[in-house]
Amino acid sequence: MPAEASSHDAYESYAPYASYESGAGAAGEGVEDSYKGGLRKVARVVLLDPQERILLLHGHEPDDPADNWWFTPGGGLEGDESREEAALRELAEETGITDVELGPVLWRRRCSFPFAGRRWDQDEWYYLARTTQTATAAAGLTELERRSVAGARWWTCQELTEAHETVYPTRSPSC
Repeated sequence: MPAEASSHDAYESYAPYASYESGAGAAGEGVEDSYKGGLRKVARVVLLDPQERILLLHGHEPDDPADNWWFTPGGGLEGDESREEAALRELAEETGITDVELGPVLWRRRCSFPFAGRRWDQDEWYYLARTTQTATAAAGLTELERRSVAGARWWTCQELTEAHETVYPTRSPSC
């Protein structure tokens, strides 16, 4: 990661990427252009399956796939939706997973990081969730997300511990 990219750790180090607030139109249409700066309210999901594996998305800078990391699903609130509603909507859009038991907030953080040529300032809430649905299908990605998300994977605690890749969040409820 470039030196400036490490500034996403300014407050705490959990996730360098989030999906983008939506504007008008169908899911994924022009969404990334609606974030104009300021503090963005975000809901993220720490999703566990029956084997206690965590689902992470594989992201990268849109113009530099070598600058990559794994991160939790989630994104910005739309309109007057609650954080819980945003968490479930983002999870469905980014993974296709809808059979979810949303649990409590695990932690909160404020962060600032560079991504896709601009700075993102976010107030993120991380929710624990459980599912038995393990197949993923990212049907609701924005254009920018389609250029910056390479896939999804379920990780065991041991795999996360042994990984030589950048993974966010750095804390995990199952490890």
